[in-house]
Amino acid sequence: MKHLNRINQWVQRGKKIREMDLLTGIVVLIACFFVGAALHCHAQKKDLETAGQVIYPETENWGLGFGQEGEKPTGNVSAEELKTYHAAYMDPTDEKVIYLTFDAGYENGNTPAILEALKKHNAKGTFFVVGNFLETSPELVKQMVVEGHTVGNHTWHHPEMSKISDVAAFEKELKDVETRYQEITGEELTRFYRPPQGKYNTQNLQMASNLGYKTFFWSLAYVDWKQDAQPSREAAFDKLMPRTHDGAIVLLHSTSATNAAILDELLTRWEEMGYTFGTLSELGAPPAAPAA
Repeated sequence: MKHLNRINQWVQRGKKIREMDLLTGIVVLIACFFVGAALHCHAQKKDLETAGQVIYPETENWGLGFGQEGEKPTGNVSAEELKTYHAAYMDPTDEKVIYLTFDAGYENGNTPAILEALKKHNAKGTFFVVGNFLETSPELVKQMVVEGHTVGNHTWHHPEMSKISDVAAFEKELKDVETRYQEITGEELTRFYRPPQGKYNTQNLQMASNLGYKTFFWSLAYVDWKQDAQPSREAAFDKLMPRTHDGAIVLLHSTSATNAAILDELLTRWEEMGYTFGTLSELGAPPAAPAA
């Protein structure tokens, strides 16, 4: 009987050992699964980083909130936070000054009229140009410089820059514009940057700052870029005039036929309201550029 009890104890112990071994094996398998998954994700991330294609989850679209007529709008990022990245979207002044900026992705015949209106009013603007504009319209770029306007950087290909995490790829989009501009004008490009489509993230803002750029968003704009749905003269004024405010950085597209047609009258109306036209350089110089 004693022998049977001992045999039974051994059997029970064997079962427990096998159960423990099985449990240990399961735990090890689970651990291996998660470690392997983590290594796989890390490898994928490294591959994407090498290709410059990591999409940051915190990508933002620049947006504005408007209050009463004539009041300064609020951005989806505060002016104080933007300042830490050498970025701005308006001048906090209470003086009646407006800053004129134009995004120039390509030329379709409207820029000459815009330049003519600016010249008539002795107003200086900043043209944020894309590679296509530099390649196809070098004479207009030269005219901008001769007439005292500033040319800024809107990237070479106009990509969604918030998807580019690789510093070298980010820098190339800006550097190619700098190089072509210098070939055309013989001068160095002013390091003012505007993110294409207003898409950005804090990493991009920091990269631009590290490259010696000051980033400019805007505080006054309207939907003027759709070539097959240009706003009427009345619609343009209805959007722009009530939102005009002290220290506004105005964004207009030089591709807009409506803008070419109304700019003379628009500048006149602003002058009648007591506004003068400042330049972005008055809002502070870009950060120091990195050593070559």
